Amino acid sequence: MLTLGLSLACISALSLISPAWFQSHTFSFGVLTYCSWPRGDSWNQSCGTFRSLEDIPDFAWKVSAAILLGGWLLLAFNAVLLLSWALAPKGLCPRRGSGPMPGVQAAAATTTIVGLLVFPVSLASPFAKEACGASSVYRSGQCQLGWGYVTAILNAVLASLLPTIGWPRRTKVQGRTIVFSGDTEKIILMPEMSK
Repeated sequence: MLTLGLSLACISALSLISPAWFQSHTFSFGVLTYCSWPRGDSWNQSCGTFRSLEDIPDFAWKVSAAILLGGWLLLAFNAVLLLSWALAPKGLCPRRGSGPMPGVQAAAATTTIVGLLVFPVSLASPFAKEACGASSVYRSGQCQLGWGYVTAILNAVLASLLPTIGWPRRTKVQGRTIVFSGDTEKIILMPEMSK
């Protein structure tokens, strides 16, 4: 759980700074970066960065960048919580459940998915039309989907599954609830509560 949480935060950061969300033969762009190169010579790239929201060329792009950065901050915060939860002394934190705050994980996944759905609206911007030709909302023109966008999508899917992966498994045996906790590798017997 800890490894997955840390990995998702790192992969999310990598996809955010990747210029390979949409690519043409001589240009590629992502949420925060873009690159260009001469035709047939992709090794000689010239790249730039949008340093602030004012530098991003389209309103939908700005909204998507803000939402995706918010999702990444939630994933990073969750990773720090998971790390502190794993390193805390044994008696300090209960070791059952999907981590310290499964709600943060779900919020990070939802935020990232919304940002990913908003970003293709920016294909109608003059910047994207110059790079991709006849592009419009959700139509990439001459551009192809790049590995950065695909990585961000897979990251959002895994982040949405993260809260469910850590849920403890429960079963009933002879009137008792048995909780299987993967975090402590113990079986906890709990008497059945009468209503």
